[in-house]
Amino acid sequence: MEVVFLNRLSKRNEHGYESFAQVWIGQHEGIWSAGWSTHHGLDENTDDLWYEGSLWQELLHVYRHELALKMAEGYRPLINGVFHDQGGGAGRGQTRQKLYCYSDLYPRDDVYEQLTMWRRQKAAAERKAPYFIATNRLLRLISVYLPHTEEELLELPGMGQGKVSQYAKELLAITTQNDRATPFPLSWVTEALEEEVFLSWMYKQKENQYRQELNKFSLTKTIIEGISEDLSLEQIGMKAGLHRREMIEAVEHLDRDGFDMEKLICKELINVSEEEQAAIWSAYEELGDTLLKPVMLQVYGEEKAAETGLDQVYERLRLIRIRFRHQEASDRHVG
Repeated sequence: MEVVFLNRLSKRNEHGYESFAQVWIGQHEGIWSAGWSTHHGLDENTDDLWYEGSLWQELLHVYRHELALKMAEGYRPLINGVFHDQGGGAGRGQTRQKLYCYSDLYPRDDVYEQLTMWRRQKAAAERKAPYFIATNRLLRLISVYLPHTEEELLELPGMGQGKVSQYAKELLAITTQNDRATPFPLSWVTEALEEEVFLSWMYKQKENQYRQELNKFSLTKTIIEGISEDLSLEQIGMKAGLHRREMIEAVEHLDRDGFDMEKLICKELINVSEEEQAAIWSAYEELGDTLLKPVMLQVYGEEKAAETGLDQVYERLRLIRIRFRHQEASDRHVG
C-alpha cells in the first residue's frame, strides 16, 4: 500500500501523561483505505481500519467523522490541516462559537424550559413553526446569559432588531425573574473558557456536522445504486432503513441537488393513469406548486383522497411536482 497522507497526534491526560497515535490514508490498486493506529509503547500498536473502498469522497466523509471523534477526545495533530476540507480561516466567528460553547457547558435548564414553553405558546398564537420564533440555540443563549435589557439581548447571536421589537418585552419578563452570576457585555466569555475545553467542544461540533454529511452521502449512494439496479422506492427504503415518506423527502432533496430521479419516478407512477397525472399537472399550472393540499382537493376531493389513502395521494403529488418544476425551469430557461 502507498501511504498518501500520514499525521501524528498526541493526547495528554489529567496526570500529564502523553499518548500518541497516527492517522493515515493509503491507496493500492485503486482501493483507498484510511485508519488509526494507537501507540502503546515500544513496538506495540492497536490498529483500527476506518475505511476500505474505491470511492475517494466516501473515504473523506468517513475519515473526517472518525477523526473528529478522536479530536473531541483530546487528540491534537502535530501538523495542522488534518481534515482535508474547505473550511474557512481559523478564528472566523470564534467569538460567537465561544458564546455557544459556554452556553452548552453551563446550561440553565430551568430557564430554558420556561423559554421553550413561551415559544410553544407564541408559535401557536401566531400560527408559525416554533423555530421561526426562536431557534433552540438562541433560547439556550438567552437562558444562560439572562439579558435584562434590549441592548443586552442584541449582544446574542441570532437576536436581531426585528426579534427584539417583537419579543423583547416577553423574553425579558422571563429572564429578569432569574438571578444571574455573569455580567454584560459578554467579552469575559473568551477568557473564561480554557482553550482545550473549547477545542474539544469545537471538534464535537465538527463530529456532528461530519456525521450528518456521512449519513447524507451514504443515503445518496444507496438511492443511486438502487435506481441503477431498477429497485423500487420500497426496496431502496428497506436497504436504507427509511420509511416511504422519508424516502420521498430524500428523492426531492437529491433532485434539487441535481441528481436525475426520472427513472425512479417512472417506476413509482407506472400504475397511476395518464388522466390522473394530467389532472395533477393542470392543477399545478392553475394553483401553483407551493402548497399540496389545494392541489389534492381540486384533483381528488377529500372523500376520494381518503379512499385512495392520503399518504399515497401526497406521494403522487410530490413525485409529479418534481417533473412539473423541471418543466417550469426548462421553460424559464428557454424564455
